[in-house]
Amino acid sequence: MAEKIGLIAGWGDFPVAVARRLQQRGVKVYCAGYHQHADRQTLQPLCTGYKPVGMARLGAQARYFRRHGVTRATMAGKIFKTLIFQKFYWLKHTPDLAFVRYFYPHFVTKTANRNDDALLLTAIKLFRSYGVEIIPATDLAPELLVKEGNLTNHRVSESQRLDIEYGWQLAKKMGELDVGQSVAVKGRAVLAVEAVEGTDECIRRAGTLCPSGGFTVVKVAKPRQDMRFDVPTVGLETLKTIKVAGGSVLAIEADKTIILDQPAVMEFADRHKIAVVALNGEALDKTRAA
Repeated sequence: MAEKIGLIAGWGDFPVAVARRLQQRGVKVYCAGYHQHADRQTLQPLCTGYKPVGMARLGAQARYFRRHGVTRATMAGKIFKTLIFQKFYWLKHTPDLAFVRYFYPHFVTKTANRNDDALLLTAIKLFRSYGVEIIPATDLAPELLVKEGNLTNHRVSESQRLDIEYGWQLAKKMGELDVGQSVAVKGRAVLAVEAVEGTDECIRRAGTLCPSGGFTVVKVAKPRQDMRFDVPTVGLETLKTIKVAGGSVLAIEADKTIILDQPAVMEFADRHKIAVVALNGEALDKTRAA
């Protein structure tokens, strides 16, 4: 009997890459694709079943998986977090009773945090109550995780190396606080820090504040990164944003960062003289502590 995996799909190419790899392995994929996020046209042909859902209908998603005998599911794709602060946004997604029961402290009494970890861990508890365990997408497609090394022909200068080390330390602190995963730095001065707006907007802001360009973007995993969700991910759009904003370096964390369509990303970076380097986070942290 073919293995069954549930896919909770947000925006971007990541859920498509996961679905494609699972399909190639003969796995039956049952996808719950979020309205205004998931690429249904691309995902549906890759899946055995596809259900468009509102983000606040987690009970319906869990019942969909259970109805098809799915006991393991994974989350993949970006959720535009700024949307949750729009007035009456959750009502547009028709919260079901399961969502209200679990997220009441977050959105009604507002006595619980609404940071990424708090919301996603609550969602995982909800799915588990229906007999569906959330597992890391990188367990299903480990080849998506980038390996350590210089990924492009363009190498970093000594000044850029110092910016990477400086930005790395700051990004790790921000991740520890669950604020964001990315920072933009030039000359050991912080240009922009990612918060709820996401990496691309952080990069664009850095470009606005540093019109001379030449800055470094550092994107890392949280110090205690839960690989089931919010794994650092970069793709071609990330590099295009860096190019337009005037950045010259992207430093990411090896073995904890996903690069989508790596050949296309690296070809674009080489063509536009952007250095991309994947670093061993533990080694870099030890070097700084020494």
